[in-house]
Formats: sequence, structure tokens, C-alpha cells
Amino acid sequence: MKPALLLTSCVLLLGACRSQAPRHPVAPVELSGDTVRDNALLGFGPDGVRDLFTDALAGSGRFELVGDEEPKKAARPWRMSLDLPFTREVLKEGNPHSFAEVGANLSMERFGGAVPQRYEVVGLGEAPVQEDSEEGRRAAMRAALENVLRQVTESALLQLSALERSDEALVTDLRATDARIREFALRTLAERKHPAAAPLLIERLKDTGDADAVRRTIGALAEMKAKSAVPALIDLARGRDSGFLQEIVFAVGEIGGPEAEAYLYTVAQGHDTPSVQAAAQQALDTLYASRNHATVEARGQGHADP
Repeated sequence: MKPALLLTSCVLLLGACRSQAPRHPVAPVELSGDTVRDNALLGFGPDGVRDLFTDALAGSGRFELVGDEEPKKAARPWRMSLDLPFTREVLKEGNPHSFAEVGANLSMERFGGAVPQRYEVVGLGEAPVQEDSEEGRRAAMRAALENVLRQVTESALLQLSALERSDEALVTDLRATDARIREFALRTLAERKHPAAAPLLIERLKDTGDADAVRRTIGALAEMKAKSAVPALIDLARGRDSGFLQEIVFAVGEIGGPEAEAYLYTVAQGHDTPSVQAAAQQALDTLYASRNHATVEARGQGHADP
């Protein structure tokens, strides 16, 4: 085949593959937070931010923007809410320029299925301030904003793509070089209660520097009912304040199993803090009730109706 003809064929094939890729319907984007309103650093308001983000979504070629008046076109669109928690100018060691930075949190929700789907992705955009003036700072801030909007668009696409992948493919993705692919694969496997997710989630409990991440990890393990996580959760409880300890107690109760039951009994009988004792007893009672209910159901399945 001639080189020119081969190149044309490759271009056409690439275009066909892109056109066949699934497109995700998205309802009109919502903005939240005070940073997008009357922000002198950005130099434009919410409508400008929304337009830039919808441009990023459309430019990806994988999102289909639908209006509220088009319910039949997209029966289950993703509803996105964008928050810019901060815009700031920072100095970096060894660099003569200051940098504009913009943070972004993107929440995605979809309703209408068996259970609501909710996901969140985050990003940080930055750009050097090339000119020491108000105009130069605004240009850098806009560049940082465009950067972070591309980031969260790419991350949203990676998250939604993970939902469409098989368990086997996601397990392979846990070894990907891109940290985002690993994160979304782990998140999706945990949601599916796949056993491959539990050891990695348990390892994350050691990251005590990020309390919110630890809480999300505890919640994921409880949702999975990962009994292998109970010893790690018991270790994590040592020396914690009563509020955090109660969260762990309820997670252990949700997971269940003999080790969880023994731990809850010990805490309910002998902990120094009454609120923690009460939480452990409540978790233990719930665990007993759940176990008894499961036993009754199992017995019922063994008897035919007369």
C-alpha cells in the first residue's frame, strides 16, 4: 500500500474509532461556592467560568451537552456541579516568577438507576505570572483556570470510562502508570465489592495525614464488608478521639464477623468513654439483629411451601 494511502486509511480509522466511542450526556453545569462570584483575580464571573468548562467538555469529544428541555434525548444525564475552592498567587523556591493557582472540585451525579451514582474528581491548575501587573496576573489566572478545567474534564472521563470496564480490566488498571487511572480503578472495584480492592484500601488506612481520605477509605471498606479490614481498623482506633472512634466502631459493626463482634463486645463493656460504649453497644445490637435475620432467611430457604 502506498504511504499516502496508508496515512489516509489510518486517519479515517482513527476518526471512526473516535466517533464510535461512547458519549456521556451532561445536563447544564451548575456552579457552587463563592470563588466564582465577584472574583477580582479571575476578572470574569460565573457565566465565563461555565462557558470555559462547557467548552472543555465539548472539546473532549466524549461529552454530549443536553438541555433540560431534552429529556428524551438523554434519559439519564450526568449532572455536574463545579466548585473552585481557591484562586491564589504563590511563590516557588528557585523560580523568579510567581504562579497563579486555581483549584477545582467537580461532582458528578446520575439518577434513575437502581441506586444513585455519585463521584467527585479534583484538579489543580497553575500558570506563571509573566508580567508583574494586574493584566498579567489575570492572564495567568485565566490560563490556570483553563488548565484545571481540562484536568477535571479528563479525570471525569477516566472515572466514567472505569465504570464501563470489566473487573479484569480494572484489576490490570491498578498497575497503570497514571495515578488517576489507578485511583478510579480502585474506586470502581471497591464499589463492586471486588476482593482485589480490599488490600489496597487497607494499606491506605496508614495515610493518617489526610483524615478525609481515611474516612472515605473506612466507608468503602464498610460498604464492601471486607472482614480482612477489621484488624487494621482496630489498630487505627488506638489513641483516637471519641468522635473518630465511634466512626470506626460503626464501620466494624457494618463489616461484621467474629473478630468484629469480639471487639465491639469489649468496647461496649469496658471503654472509658460512655458515648463510645453506647456506640459499640448499638453497633453490636445491629450486628446481632442482622445475623439473626440472615439465619432466619437461610432456614426459610430450606423449607418448601406446603
